[in-house]
Parts: sequence; C-alpha cells; structure tokens
Amino acid sequence: MSRSFQPHLFVILGASGDLTTRKLAPALFRLMQRHDELRCCHILGVARSDLSDAAFRDRIREALRDEPHAADADLSAWCDDHVFYQSLGGGSNGYERLARRVVAIEKAYGLPGNRVFYLALPPKTFPGTIEALGQAHLHKSAGWSRLVVEKPFGRDLASAQALNDLVHRYFDESRIFRIDHYLGKETVQNLLVFRFGNALFESVWHRGQIERVDIQVHEALGVETRAGYYDQSGALRDMVQNHLTQLLSLVAMEAPARFDADSIRQEKIKVLESVVSLRPEDVLLGQYAAGESDGRPARAYREEKGVSKGSVTETFVRLRMEIANWRWRGVPFILETGKRMPEKRTRIAIRFQPAPVSLFRPYEDTCDVRPNILEITLQPDEGFNLHFEVKQPRMPLRLAPRRLRFRYDEVFGDLPQAYETLLGDVIQGDQTLFVHADEVINSWRLYTPILEAGLPVHPYAPGSQGPHSAPQ
Repeated sequence: MSRSFQPHLFVILGASGDLTTRKLAPALFRLMQRHDELRCCHILGVARSDLSDAAFRDRIREALRDEPHAADADLSAWCDDHVFYQSLGGGSNGYERLARRVVAIEKAYGLPGNRVFYLALPPKTFPGTIEALGQAHLHKSAGWSRLVVEKPFGRDLASAQALNDLVHRYFDESRIFRIDHYLGKETVQNLLVFRFGNALFESVWHRGQIERVDIQVHEALGVETRAGYYDQSGALRDMVQNHLTQLLSLVAMEAPARFDADSIRQEKIKVLESVVSLRPEDVLLGQYAAGESDGRPARAYREEKGVSKGSVTETFVRLRMEIANWRWRGVPFILETGKRMPEKRTRIAIRFQPAPVSLFRPYEDTCDVRPNILEITLQPDEGFNLHFEVKQPRMPLRLAPRRLRFRYDEVFGDLPQAYETLLGDVIQGDQTLFVHADEVINSWRLYTPILEAGLPVHPYAPGSQGPHSAPQ
C-alpha cells in the first residue's frame, strides 16, 4: 500500500543519549533530504539534561557533519529550522511543560498535530514515561500520534503483559511501533521476496525437502561499554527473544493472504504459536572466559568493567526448536548467538535433505555427496550462496562442492541503513516491519520458563564456536 509522508513533530525522549546522535538524527536527516514532503517536519529532543535549543543543535550538527548531504544542505540552517530541545528538569511538572512546548512548536510551524514519540530510553523507564505521556494527554491531538518503543519489550512474560496493558491504555495497537532494527535491514526484508517471489525455493520450503535450519547471530566483540545493561539482560533477552525469533518467524511463516502489515504479522504469530515448548535439554548457555581473540589477549566476561563478580549471565545461547505444524513438523531449527565468536556474522543456513539413494557407491572414496545448502548472509557481506555438487573433469569419478553466489553491494551499491527504513515506515504509519503485541507475548511465553529454570552456564574460549556440548 502506497503511503505518504505527512507534516509532523518527531519527539525523541532520551535525546541526550548516544542512540539519538548515532542512529536517529542521521536517519531523520537522510529522510528529510531525500523526501521533499518531509521538509516541513520538525524534531524535538527531550531529556532531563539542562540543555538549550542551541546546545542541542550543536550536538546534532556534530553528529551529522560527515553525512553525504550535509555540505549541500547548509547544516546549520537545517538544524536551526528543524531541531529543538525541551528539558524535563527535575520537577514534577516536566511533562506539562513538554505538552506546552509541543503545542507551541505545532502552532508556530502550522503543523496539523501529527506526533511521533520515540522512547530512546533504558527499558526500565518505559512504564513511567508512557504513563507520564498519557497523564499529560500528549497522545491526544488533532492529528495522529504514534509511539515507538525500543527492544527489549519486557523482561519476561509477566512484565511484557503489564507493559502491553499500560501502552494500550493510551495508544491503540495500530499506533504502537515496537522497533527491532534487524527487521529494517534490506536483507531481512528480502526474505519475504526470496521465498514468495521465487517458486523454485517456495516449492521445496517444507519438511519433505529441508533437513534442518540454522539461524546464527555471532559477534566478535565482547560486551564493550554495554556491560551495565547486558549483565542484567544476557543473550537470551538481548538477542534471542527478539532478533533471532523474528528471523525464525520470517523463515517459517506461511504465505500471507495479502502483502500488508496485518496479514504478514498474523502469519508470524501463527509460527510462534506452533513452536513446541522448550525443554532444558534443548538449550545450552555459555559465558566467555579469558583467552585470545583475533591474536590479542581477551579478558573474561566476569572481568569486564560493570559486570558483577561471580556473574552467571549468559553471553552465548544455542537452542533447538521444533515447529509443530504441517509444513515444519520434525525439522529442527537451531538458533544460536554469542559474543567473542570467531567473526561477526548473521546468517541463515537451509540444509536440504540428501538424495534418498546414493548412485555413487562404487566411487565412495572420491564421491562424498554433501547436502545442498542455501546460505543467506544478513551481515556483513550481504547476499546468499547456494552450495551444490559438480563432477570434476576426467576420471576417476570425483565430485567437488561449488556455489552460486550473489552479493547485494555488487549489484545495488550501498544499502539503506536500518533506522532510515524503519523511521520512514513509522512516519508513514506502515507497521509491516514492526512487532505486534501478540508476537511479543508468544515469544516471552517460549523463553520465560528457560529464564526461570536456572540452567548451568558453561565457559567457552574467546574466538571459539561456544561451549562444546550443544543441542543438535
């Protein structure tokens, strides 16, 4: 469905944090430069820091200085025209003052009352902020109002249900955008086109032809500066419950009745409803120990600044899932994520069933028939490889693995950044790439029992593939 960009005020709560300068401001700047109809839109940064409009504009200017269109756009004039700041201060009437400022900007620039509220905040502050927005009636206006919530949405099933209830008190589900930046990647969106636009693959996308599916999100770095947050979260909450589960649902979903947000999200929900309850033996947790990474000494997770001594927070998860529906029954889905892995990589590997009978038994020493594998790489080096067997020339009969290869950048050049795509969709009201409330609840229903089970956390060496024993 074609949608338009309408004049609006984009309100960033928590605007003094680095998410605004690293991701949000550059994405909004690029959108405004590429779409003329967004030139009449404005940004209001909100935080407790005592900043003036001028000081906040200086921060934004610095963040945008290296943007490709910054020189052409007269960056200083753009910031003066489009960027504002409102401090909440330390008093109890901060949101009342915010409401007055919002109305003042809308009146000064003739805006119709369309508002986006982006929570660029720590998750623990979501409930209080949403309640404050509602109490100040900021969600009510002459136009539309939309709420964008960063992940994680809740810490477990109970907290996610409570947060959903709170959000729905002030915002209808059609106005809630639970953002997962992985879904903004062009290569993730291409999963739908790859599956449903190519009959070659869709015709073999089922238990009769697929032996197993591996979904991996590996990171070469440790926790770096995120230790304070990460030690309260862990890999299961930080990566599996959202990123990997979203990839799972896109790989496994049925064809939607229509290519629109409601139809696609309903099919993703059906996948999560069909996942068999996880057992402790299906899950392996790990935590990186001290060692070497990329030829340099690497300290253990427990030695990282901000990590509590004796922490049992997992930095690695591997789990085996089964989807009990007609298409996938009996096919294992292996989800894996970890820090301090050999390389940074996000990939989906579809391993096809082997031929039912080998024709090459007389030549088994030289004819080791490997399974066909479709490997979809989401980052880096975005593209896919299709692995298959060919006969090497001459005798004796000998097989060799080869691959068909496609890379996005070789064909299309640089890809749009995820946040640019997602913020554009928020402004247009397109929820296709955002997570529905029922997806959140069904996901937490899967993982909360594992979080509460107190499973052992096994050490693994940095640069390794994780702990040795694992669900297969």
